[in-house]
Amino acid sequence: MSDEILPEADRLEGAPHPRETAALFGQQAAEDALLEAIESGRMHHAWLLTGPKGVGKATLAWRAARFLLARPVGGQNPLFGDASFVSDLSVAGDHPVSRRIAAMSEPGLLPIRRPWDADKKRFKTQITVDEVRKLNSFFGLSATDGGFRVVIVDSADEMNTAAANALLKVLEEPPRNAVLFLVSHRPARLLPTIRSRCRELRLSSLEPEPLAQALAQAGMTIEASAELAELSGGSVGEALRLSALDGVGLYTSIVELLSSAPRMDRQKATALAEHAAQRGAEDRLDLTIRMIDKALARLARTGAGHVVDHDVADGETEVLSRLSPNLSKAQAWAELNQVLGQRMAHGRAVNIDPASLVLDALLQINETAGQS
Repeated sequence: MSDEILPEADRLEGAPHPRETAALFGQQAAEDALLEAIESGRMHHAWLLTGPKGVGKATLAWRAARFLLARPVGGQNPLFGDASFVSDLSVAGDHPVSRRIAAMSEPGLLPIRRPWDADKKRFKTQITVDEVRKLNSFFGLSATDGGFRVVIVDSADEMNTAAANALLKVLEEPPRNAVLFLVSHRPARLLPTIRSRCRELRLSSLEPEPLAQALAQAGMTIEASAELAELSGGSVGEALRLSALDGVGLYTSIVELLSSAPRMDRQKATALAEHAAQRGAEDRLDLTIRMIDKALARLARTGAGHVVDHDVADGETEVLSRLSPNLSKAQAWAELNQVLGQRMAHGRAVNIDPASLVLDALLQINETAGQS
């Protein structure tokens, strides 16, 4: 058997895996709901963890898994002796269950995720039925000491139809003491019958302080945490991506271009487009498109009367207010955002020069700025 460590589809590059994340920040209400269900003996067999991507859904699932596997069903909590109350789902890092989960050798836990294609050296685009069928053998094993058996599906949105139907059968007739955590960023995409058999627990976007704490836990000291919270929508995963690619700096450059609209500096616009489209820099292109989308969305919200919570770039509120002073202008920005989104998607699908795509978007923004 090979000792090769395979890539993991549920790991964000440059960040700890959720099973390696010790603390969960900003989601106490969700953790309390799980803890209350466990401590009361009314633990539902399936939980649908929803909310924006990157706010701690997977971290919560792994925390709950450790907690459940470290205690027998119906018995005293071995983590806390005779204590009848615990405040969270923490389990010591040196606990045998924690060590086994960290080493991916815990027999009571099965993660379901997109598999690695060793031949093509990439992840499969979906969770396949073969991955879900692993549940048959997993649940066929006896749980240690009559304890729980836990499954984490991350993310459930990525299941193909056959996989979803196979999982539905398990949810319809769940094995005794089985708990399934389905991580979902877009629950509307799931089968209604899957959603109806789960208890939904929604996690919210993170405020700047817990976001900064989560980023520090991931090994990043971020000074611009307020700006990252604003751009990322309170998502740790998105904030990590933004930080790695200097998303705040890129957004600031876009705001600077907006500040000169409708007489946008063509040379600066061209430079930004060419920088975004450098060969081998797909991540930078993706980020540029997202930041343009973010700028247009903030313009639309400003015109609709929703002032931004925090300026990402100096003088941003003034720029947004000048370019989007009323509801009519807000509508124009919203419509442009939709048009550009479709145009970008089509252009990338047919391999149009990405620099031309970005420059065209900037020029369309400049033109809209000049319209009364």
